[in-house]
Amino acid sequence: MGNYHRILLAVDLTEECRRVARRATALADAYGSELHIVHVIEPLSLAYGGDVPLDLSTVQDQIHEQAKSHLAEFAGSIGIPDYRRHLVFGRPESEIHRIAVVEKADVIVVGSHGRHGLALLLGSTANGVLHGATCDVLAVRVGPDAPPE
Repeated sequence: MGNYHRILLAVDLTEECRRVARRATALADAYGSELHIVHVIEPLSLAYGGDVPLDLSTVQDQIHEQAKSHLAEFAGSIGIPDYRRHLVFGRPESEIHRIAVVEKADVIVVGSHGRHGLALLLGSTANGVLHGATCDVLAVRVGPDAPPE
């Protein structure tokens, strides 16, 4: 395994992402790497199929402001400076891939619930990131099936 110079931590800003962040920061400390963080806001039109008869721009703006605040607080708590924080709109898998390429990430660290069967076939963000990444991906197990730390 080569050295990881740039690590991209992909978070959903839930409580579970703290476990993922601990793994990413440990990896960054071990390699002396630059740690970046990304949170992707999925546009409401994508989440609800695009046929929403309402103007959701105000709601989307509120979601963005709340995510911006939570990302700043979370990233600050693990020592990631503002210029390495990425808050973007779009499909999570594609935007994580895009940021990884732009920032020349050597590895993406993402949480995984370890879905099986139909849930795995329908996909998850971690699965989408894994299958489209141009760099290594570390999927950290989260949720009730996660091993103890």
